Amino acid sequence: MKRPDATRTWVIRRTRPPAPPRSLRLLLDSFATFAMFLALGLLAAVVLTAGSGKRLEAAPERSSPEHALPDPAPAVPSVAVSPVAASQLCVTKGAASLGAAVTAPTMRAVALGSSGDAASLRFVFRGETAVSRELASGEARRQLGLKLRAQDGCNLVYVMWRLDPKPSLEVSLKRNPGQRTHRECGAAGYSRVKPALRAPIPALTPGGEHTLRAEIAGDALFAWIDDQLVWRGVLPAGARDLAGPAGLRSDNLSFDLVAFSAPPAPSSSAPPKCSPEHGD
Repeated sequence: MKRPDATRTWVIRRTRPPAPPRSLRLLLDSFATFAMFLALGLLAAVVLTAGSGKRLEAAPERSSPEHALPDPAPAVPSVAVSPVAASQLCVTKGAASLGAAVTAPTMRAVALGSSGDAASLRFVFRGETAVSRELASGEARRQLGLKLRAQDGCNLVYVMWRLDPKPSLEVSLKRNPGQRTHRECGAAGYSRVKPALRAPIPALTPGGEHTLRAEIAGDALFAWIDDQLVWRGVLPAGARDLAGPAGLRSDNLSFDLVAFSAPPAPSSSAPPKCSPEHGD
């Protein structure tokens, strides 16, 4: 009888698949790295775009309430003005008369019996004065323009057509509470008002006729040149309690004073007085 065969044990050895070539591994690694950086770049672009959109949407909220303007802003003057009679023009410095040429390097005037909330100056430009004079600040500025709410020489609003350092329309508040004469305040107390709108202005050329007009409505000031709105902005709170007539001023410019107009003062106002101003 044959003996059965001994139990045989089979060992199955698992063999690893052959490793990919080195060049293929490098290619796959490079592709994975590129994909990772591409995904990060797209994510960063989405985050930056979202943040930029939020900043742009939030920008209007940064506007200060004190610079808010009436809506809608008037495109044409809303305060009626009337021609000032020759007898109403009180020249406090220099020389000027309606219908005549202004040739003094320094001229200041107010319209007696007028309200200072608006004014209109019509003139023919002639050029520079034969003699120039520096301001109290030391500047030899060339300009002409309007005085609004001219309470006195230390407290008022200016709307000036300047030639220096370049042609522009500038609005400024001169405020010196408790002072009223140039000897007291000098050239102190000026603050330039930033415009919310500023449009190009025409060049001043000899023989050219122009009309500069301005008015205060609430806290806002509007200015027109030849019936075109060229400036609007909000006056500082210090201008609210100013009360005085309208007037005009010029420095180192010669022109024909064709007409000056302003609203009449309330009938309850005190009788106007004309007093010279010994200063700027």
